Amino acid sequence: MSDYENILVSQEGRVKIIQLNRPKALNALNMPLMLEVQSVCMAADKDESVGCIVLKGSEKAFAAGADITEMADKDFAHMYGVNPFGEWDKIGQTRTPMIASVSGFALGGGCELALMCDLIIASTTAKFGQPEITLGIIPGAGGTQRLTKTIGKSKTMDLCLTGRMMGAEEAERAGLVSRVVDPEDLDAEVMKAAGVIAGHSKVAAMAGKDAVNRSFETGLTEGIGAERRVFAGLFSTADQKEGMAAFLEKRKPVWSRDQ
Repeated sequence: MSDYENILVSQEGRVKIIQLNRPKALNALNMPLMLEVQSVCMAADKDESVGCIVLKGSEKAFAAGADITEMADKDFAHMYGVNPFGEWDKIGQTRTPMIASVSGFALGGGCELALMCDLIIASTTAKFGQPEITLGIIPGAGGTQRLTKTIGKSKTMDLCLTGRMMGAEEAERAGLVSRVVDPEDLDAEVMKAAGVIAGHSKVAAMAGKDAVNRSFETGLTEGIGAERRVFAGLFSTADQKEGMAAFLEKRKPVWSRDQ
């Protein structure tokens, strides 16, 4: 599968699959693991053979949180100055569409990592939460920000201030999860969705992802302006010419990557 120490990497068709692989630690997220994930994501952005990334854990845990052993003895100067989560941010900047396939625990950093992906498909066994309050801290890898923008202030306050876990059905109702499926169907459902995304024009998929993400960072007027610019810009691409020609000619498009 791969030569990485903390993840397993494979590819099916145009879908790159990254599996977190620290089973004894319930996939706790240490820096070596996150740097490996970051490396695969950065390479995928430049690889025309990759149209979608799937990030998954084990049946028991997507990721049970950040590795506390790496942080317990650190002080303010280190955490603020070194900013270790700055490396995590680069995963959230991946331009290739990403699906988080979540089964079992997605807690703390695990929940934050799933939030860095573009959509979350979860098993009925999934449990989401930000239990950092129980350690005397708060989420530090974007949890208070991405979670609030995804499920709203009230739900985020509930999770961050009580430390409780939220099941898959509640997560879907809150808008955190896009789909919930039975555990035995999770892999198939995720790969089906990933295959559909990967089958589209990569430049268009990247542009769509950029435009949606802009809505999290701007007001409506500025966001719509950004959307219109990206929309118009796609008319300079070969894939737009091919896609519309194929539609009018009632045939399947042949994207530039396939030529």
